Amino acid sequence: MPTDRQYLQLLKQLHAHPHLNQRELAEQMDISLGKANYCMRALMEKGLVKLENFSQAENKRKYAYLLTPAGIEEKTRITLDFLKRKQTEYDAIKLEIEALQQELGHA
Repeated sequence: MPTDRQYLQLLKQLHAHPHLNQRELAEQMDISLGKANYCMRALMEKGLVKLENFSQAENKRKYAYLLTPAGIEEKTRITLDFLKRKQTEYDAIKLEIEALQQELGHA
């Protein structure tokens, strides 16, 4: 099962580069092609991503993965959750560092 971090990374990639195919996405994310396919299907089933013809492409079979409004909202939600978790981790580490510095100062 993909993590929120992987979904966030995928949503960011698709938002920035909608023309990437699944193989390119897998390479960018350093995951298997099968996992990229699984994630893309899950995002499409949830209505977060849609597949459209890339009209400017010479090859009319070329597609673009576009974030839907729900996909943009989900990307924002996951980003905020991720930021909150990292801020909590940062605060805990900062307190631990301060405690260790005090401990060394009193030694």
